[in-house]
Amino acid sequence: MDISQSIGVLFGSSWASGINLYMTVAFLGIAQRMHWISLPGDMQNLAHPLVIAGAIVLYAIEFVADKVPVVDHLWDSVHTIIRPAAGAALGYMAMTEMGPVVQTLTALTTGGIAASSHLTKATTRVTVNSTLVPGANIGASVAEDASVAGMMYMILKHPVIAGIIVIGFVIFAVWFLKKMFHLMRKVFSAFFLRDKASSARSNTA
Repeated sequence: MDISQSIGVLFGSSWASGINLYMTVAFLGIAQRMHWISLPGDMQNLAHPLVIAGAIVLYAIEFVADKVPVVDHLWDSVHTIIRPAAGAALGYMAMTEMGPVVQTLTALTTGGIAASSHLTKATTRVTVNSTLVPGANIGASVAEDASVAGMMYMILKHPVIAGIIVIGFVIFAVWFLKKMFHLMRKVFSAFFLRDKASSARSNTA
């Protein structure tokens, strides 16, 4: 696997880990063990049976938790640290032969990619759940799992294209999260002003 393919695998897996970490780790481990792919550096350790088994168990838990209202928000909140950290760890493991400087820079990059996909997922889920449409969170969860499965396919068959897709997504994520931040700030400002006006009327009465 040449450098461009390795970057595609690394970027794609980091992006996927920000959405569904355990599905990503389980798939990569199985793919390495079945010789469908040759993971760079110490990422090959994901093929250890205990790592695969643990990832599958945690994925089963997440599969249920991610489809239950409120629980899915709590799950995402806890993983706000775990997913980006795991993305950074993948980058660090992949560059074991390149020295600590390259490892650190790669970890920062892959951790940032995982953070962008996680924040986009979590923000989108809040928006979807606020619609109060029955089953909306289940549909969103299935779509997220499908997107991870699609990225895993691209990593196996077209790793360079997978890397390009991730770069495009990161650019979109920056724009999307900026828009959502401004929207949420307007919503909270309007709520604060309404609450302040209501208090003023009460005091006057």
